Amino acid sequence: MMRKIRLVLWSLVAIGIAFYGYAFIGAMIEEKKYSHAAEAQMSPLGAPFTLTGTDGKPFASARLTGKPFVIFFGFTHCPDVCPNTLARLARLRRDIGKGDGSFAILFVSVDPARDTPAEMARYAAAFGTPLIALTGSQNDIAGVKRLFGIYSAKVPQAGDDYTVDHTATIFLIDGAGKFHATITPDEGDTAALAKLRRLTG
Repeated sequence: MMRKIRLVLWSLVAIGIAFYGYAFIGAMIEEKKYSHAAEAQMSPLGAPFTLTGTDGKPFASARLTGKPFVIFFGFTHCPDVCPNTLARLARLRRDIGKGDGSFAILFVSVDPARDTPAEMARYAAAFGTPLIALTGSQNDIAGVKRLFGIYSAKVPQAGDDYTVDHTATIFLIDGAGKFHATITPDEGDTAALAKLRRLTG
């Protein structure tokens, strides 16, 4: 009888240890998740970055210090959203009436495998307005995407082709390099122009 009681007690102890061990590991995992989330939230939106310009040389965002700019992420094979957004930004910049120097337009590729500096140069030239087109390595692009919280993912198409789903938000950065506002795809021109006028002072 005593032996059975001891076995039951030891079984309860083992179950208790397993339970608290599981709870401890779970708490550590949650703490790690929280730590990563907090770190991401503390990452300054639009912090300085360096990518590759259409001339194949490094382009640092610090070169725009003192000048406001907008930044949009997309890819040259985009069928509609990207060309429409860039054309819209060029039109809105004209509508402000302060010339092309009122703010810079940055176009960052989310498809660096296809968007070489030469391809980005060809694409940017089609808009007939000053446009800073940037690409880089997969790691470089991933780092800048993290700074702005950009989502992108390849979507397979027929054969070996693919398209890319991506965030279509425009980010406005002031002359001090600080985040100013966003323009979302569903915002009308009146709201967008008001934000751009505030950005350019």
